[in-house]
Amino acid sequence: MSDSSTAGRFTGRTIIVTGAGSGIGRATAARIAHEGGRVVATDVVAERLDALRAELVDGAGLAVETVVGDVTDAATIDALLTAAGGHVDGLANVAGIMDAFLPPSEVDDATWERVFSVNVTGPMRLTRAVLPLMIAAGRGAVVNVASEAALRASAAGAAYTASKHAIAGFTKSVAFFHGPQGIRANAVAPGAVATNIEAPMRSEYAASRVGPVMQVTIPPVAQPEQLAAAITWLLSDDSANVNGAVLPSDGGWSVV
Repeated sequence: MSDSSTAGRFTGRTIIVTGAGSGIGRATAARIAHEGGRVVATDVVAERLDALRAELVDGAGLAVETVVGDVTDAATIDALLTAAGGHVDGLANVAGIMDAFLPPSEVDDATWERVFSVNVTGPMRLTRAVLPLMIAAGRGAVVNVASEAALRASAAGAAYTASKHAIAGFTKSVAFFHGPQGIRANAVAPGAVATNIEAPMRSEYAASRVGPVMQVTIPPVAQPEQLAAAITWLLSDDSANVNGAVLPSDGGWSVV
């Protein structure tokens, strides 16, 4: 863990983290656990969660429960709520997929539907499931991982860009409707991050449009721990006065 972690910041709190087997999700789960929180971690790949448990539970004695499953599956959501034990203080919707940089003229139905299912519908359903618990407790924090693609059209293809605009809008909706009930909802908008998410460019036309833009404007690739720092800040009481924000964590890409 980074020396910048805050000991005890999540003591007594249960946080669900999706996409926790690798990249930003893993870094977020690890930071919360090291800061005293109980993490309910989910990922579609069992081996990744086994490695997470080996590091955090077996190796460090931290409080981590793991649930293998797809966030678009109702059974996974039920299993997460069961593992949380009926009490959820925070939710980090990190799991996501890319779209092969397909432009509007080339995007196929299967890509569009799968990207929206993972990037928007899954987070919506899991958020919807935990909100009654948070409302009953009078407090809770939701953090969604958006993207630079929630702020511009030149960071991805049509499906991914539209999905990340949608998750930014959903975040603001949660903040507006449930802020008076003690719920905060914010989003982080990363730029390029060193993760294992596949981002092939299957369109020659997209390469001709997106490639030159990225070569000129894209900042250096960030590490997952840098995004975890922003996500855990938004989940914690340190950001108590922040609600409905989309926070760029992109090395300054959003100001170009």
